[in-house]
Amino acid sequence: MAKVVASELSVAEKLKQLYEIQLIDSEIDQISILKGELPMEVRDLEDEIAGLETRLKKLADSVDEFDAQVLKYNSKIKEAELLIEKYEKQMDDVKNNREFDALSKELELQKLDIQLFKKKISENMDISKNKRETLNMTKETIDDKNTQLAEKKVELEAIIEKTEKSEQKLIKKSTKEKKHVEERLLLAYEKVRENYRNGLAVVNVARNACGGCFNKIPPQVQLEIGLRKKIIVCEHCGRVLVDDHILKVGTPEEHEVAEKE
Repeated sequence: MAKVVASELSVAEKLKQLYEIQLIDSEIDQISILKGELPMEVRDLEDEIAGLETRLKKLADSVDEFDAQVLKYNSKIKEAELLIEKYEKQMDDVKNNREFDALSKELELQKLDIQLFKKKISENMDISKNKRETLNMTKETIDDKNTQLAEKKVELEAIIEKTEKSEQKLIKKSTKEKKHVEERLLLAYEKVRENYRNGLAVVNVARNACGGCFNKIPPQVQLEIGLRKKIIVCEHCGRVLVDDHILKVGTPEEHEVAEKE
């Protein structure tokens, strides 16, 4: 018997196809829910750790820079002390007031420089100390985040190991079934699924209401849904509406056999 193409199927059969695909995709969605926020949490932690490590490097470079400044000012203090020692010796051999005043001025300048250098050393040491404290806190934070990341990865791997086979099987089944659906219907189905977090694009009418947005469905519309003569969508949320017995719809081959019997 020739294979029936998607465009040759009745509306009822097309609705059945979409609803069966929805059931498969909903099972896949349930596995994603089981994984929960873990994949996102793992990615966020990895990004956060990378950012903290970048910050740690900048802090370490900054500490090294301020420590280098301290060494530089200590070196300058030693140079100034040597000059003071030199000028003080020269004071014993001054021959006039002009030489005395000049040496006195140089001594005063070197002593002022030493005061300034000591102030700079103190400032740089304070900044360096604060940065070291921040650096150590950042290291501790990175260690904590790495511990959290390791725990999340173990948890995620356990869930993946538990669900991977069934998830892959369902994905394969969904892909296979979608090949038999009319392209425009499939595109509409996927678009609606993307619009809602629960991924529901095809829903039953339950208690006279849409199974997706729970808005009331008029009796006349419910009657049309039950007849399965056309594809009806909820006027509020755009989801395809089907009746509770949609899965009992047979294929053309099944109808043909039934008629012969």
